[in-house]
This record gives sequence, C-alpha cells and structure tokens, in this order.
Amino acid sequence: MVFELLSNECRRYALYYLKEQNRPVAVDELADVVAEWDDSVSTVQSETHVQLELQHTHLPKATEAEFIEYKPDAGLVEVQGLPPTFNVITAVARVIEQPADE
Repeated sequence: MVFELLSNECRRYALYYLKEQNRPVAVDELADVVAEWDDSVSTVQSETHVQLELQHTHLPKATEAEFIEYKPDAGLVEVQGLPPTFNVITAVARVIEQPADE
C-alpha cells in the first residue's frame, strides 16, 4: 500500500506535506504547496487544477490507507497514526526528492 500511495508525484508531495503537519490541512492549502513544489505545474496548470486532482483522484485514493482521513465536505485532510514503515519510506523519499528545495 505504501508504494502504491507514493507511485504518483502529486500524491507523494501531498503526503510529504501532510506528514509534516500536526493538524488537519485545508485542501486548497495542500494544493498551493504541491503546485509550488511540482516543477511540472505551469501557469496554465494552476493550483486550481492541482486542487481538483487532489480532490477527485489523489485524496480519495490515499484514504484507502487507514491513517489518512479526508473529509471532502469540510475540505480537510490529515494523517494520524502513521505506521513506522510509511514514516521511514517517506522520510527517505522526501530527502532524495527534496521538493521544497527545488
């Protein structure tokens, strides 16, 4: 499940950010961060496009993992009780990718 969640760059960036937060995150905030980190997002492919992808594809997919809670009606998502395997894999992947440093 962990590798499937991390198989998509947009979802990976979202999970990196969510893992760093200790609170529910608004989907629009998450979209802003992902768009900023993702070099492939052009001005045409704005934060709005990223937000739609997150809402309709990536966040519903991510909720298959029991530690990710997405509340579409409230526009919030958060991670809780991350398994150690997920923590280790995402920590290593985040260091290798360094999306915030790009």
